[in-house]
This record gives sequence, C-alpha cells and structure tokens, in this order.
Amino acid sequence: MNVLFLQYPPCSTCRKAGKWLTEHKISYDSRNIKENNPTADELAEWIKISGLPIKKFFNTSGQVYKQNNLKDRLPSMTDQEQIDLLATDGMLVKRPLVIGEDFVLVGFKDGEWEERLK
Repeated sequence: MNVLFLQYPPCSTCRKAGKWLTEHKISYDSRNIKENNPTADELAEWIKISGLPIKKFFNTSGQVYKQNNLKDRLPSMTDQEQIDLLATDGMLVKRPLVIGEDFVLVGFKDGEWEERLK
C-alpha cells in the first residue's frame, strides 16, 4: 500500500505520524502542506471520501484560523466557500492527512491509523 502523506515538517505531530508510517512499513509520498497546499478539487474529493464534515478539515488550533475568526465565520459559509478557503492556505488544513485509494485519515490517532492501515 502506498499513501499520500500531507504534513508540515516543523509540526511535532506530523513528525510522530511520519515515524509511525515508517515503523509500520507503510510506503508513502510526502507532501509539505504549506509549500504545496491541497487544491479545492482535491479537498472536495477527500472530504467526500472521508465522510467527515468539512469542519474536521480545518486546523482549528492554528493561528490563521484564529486570526481570521473562522469559528464565527464558517457557519454562515457554504460548503464550496469553506473548501475554497481551505485551498488558500495549507496552514488552515488539519494535519497530518493520509490519503489512500478509498480512505482519508485526518489528524494523527494511532489507533485509527492502525485499524485502517494494517
């Protein structure tokens, strides 16, 4: 199995997740989410595959999220507006992301990863 691993190298959780993938012998293509932000089309597809609400794809603890007061703004935005906003800045996107053929993992939860990637 080969997956796409979207991460931000300075993020300690992303480093821990990358180490987990390596230790579990999961081959992956790494992509720096800040330098190569997901496109709106990619995000729309990943959200659909994941079955999760769009809000789960926002990095709600990040500075960009807080500075733009998105907690209050998101509820009045359409799904497409939210996806388009996520596509503007990789730092808005929850990380790490693991994208497989038929699944998307958002954030690092080793139990969830173990179940899905084994």
